[in-house]
This record gives sequence, structure tokens and C-alpha cells, in this order.
Amino acid sequence: MFRVLLLGFLLIPLIEIYFLIQVGEVIGAGWTILAIVATAVIGVNLLRAQGASTLLRAQANMRQGSLPAMEMMEGIVLAASGILLLTPGFFTDFFGFILLVPFCRQSLIRKIGGQFTVRGQARYTHQTQNDSTIIEGEIVDNKEDRHLK
Repeated sequence: MFRVLLLGFLLIPLIEIYFLIQVGEVIGAGWTILAIVATAVIGVNLLRAQGASTLLRAQANMRQGSLPAMEMMEGIVLAASGILLLTPGFFTDFFGFILLVPFCRQSLIRKIGGQFTVRGQARYTHQTQNDSTIIEGEIVDNKEDRHLK
């Protein structure tokens, strides 16, 4: 796992630099910088909308008494998407935008989620007591009064 992370931290910046140079040669440095800023702004706004809709679905599931497992996983993937979109460069922006597409995000979650097993399911229920029996009684305190007089 460490090797994969190290390889990613070394290769991704090199790929980003390559794409930035290639795009910069075609459209110019100023337009390249503007495109990077624009993709970050657009991505953050799309991320905000997707995150809000995921939160609403999670709340609806919790109100129905079911565990919002898919929505929690979507939240994690959306956070990863946000990190990718805020990282300057076209390569990471591409994958960040891919993760914003609900179909792609859900297929990735299903593929990765198959490796995890759910051991139990939480059920949130609210029970009310309909019994109207009232039992009257008295409270008797057998302890002596310990307060100073």
C-alpha cells in the first residue's frame, strides 16, 4: 500500500506538469491558469450541490429507520472528488469530475463496497406506550435528615 501511495505522489505531479505544459503551448499560459481556476470553481459548486442532495437522501433514510450506508459512502467519494478538484491540474480535475457523476460514483462504490461486509443493521424506531393504566403510590424516604439545622 505504501508503494502505491508513493508511486501516486510521484507520478501524479509529473502527469499534471506534462498536461499543463501541453495545454499551455496550445492555448497560452494565461488561459491555462484561467482554465484551472474555472474548473476548480465549477467543481466546488457542483460538489456543493451533490453533497446537499446526498445529505437530504441520508436524512430521509434515517427518518425511515434505515442506515444510510450508500449515502455515507457517497459522502466519502464526494470528499475525494473535492480534493481532486481543488488540486491544480487537468488530470486530477478529470477524475474529480468523473466522481461527481452519480452513475460513475455509485458504480465505484458498488465495486469497492463489495469488499466490505455489513455485520449488522441498525434500526431506529420510536415506540410509544399505548397502555393507559395508572398505578398510584407514595414515595417514602427511610433515610434520616442529614442536613445541619
